[in-house]
Amino acid sequence: QVQPVESGGGLVQTGGSLSFPCVVFGDYFNSWGVGWFRQAPGKDREFVAAISWRGETTTHADYADFVKGRFAISRDNAKRTVYLQMSHLEPEDSAVYYCAATSHYYSSNFRDYEYWGQGTQVTVSS
Repeated sequence: QVQPVESGGGLVQTGGSLSFPCVVFGDYFNSWGVGWFRQAPGKDREFVAAISWRGETTTHADYADFVKGRFAISRDNAKRTVYLQMSHLEPEDSAVYYCAATSHYYSSNFRDYEYWGQGTQVTVSS
């Protein structure tokens, strides 16, 4: 069983920053791609960022266009943790943020993810 667990969401002002971890419990953490998705009230779940399982020499990351240059995803395999660092936040970034694990190398398609966290709320005030 694999269980992603997010923590650290909260309230921040426009232009501010937040960083929160996703700890992935279970076996073979190094073999799971990990992604972040978000869902705002009345909207579909959308892709934010993803990071590949660790290859021999490189780790790949992918971002939604609307977060490029503002968000960064990274992973620490020793801590079984993936981090999402968000900066220059805007009210439109307010949503529940979900961490998920996939057996794919990595993916922007939420249907490719087998395991999901419970989500953490991010609210950006104007």
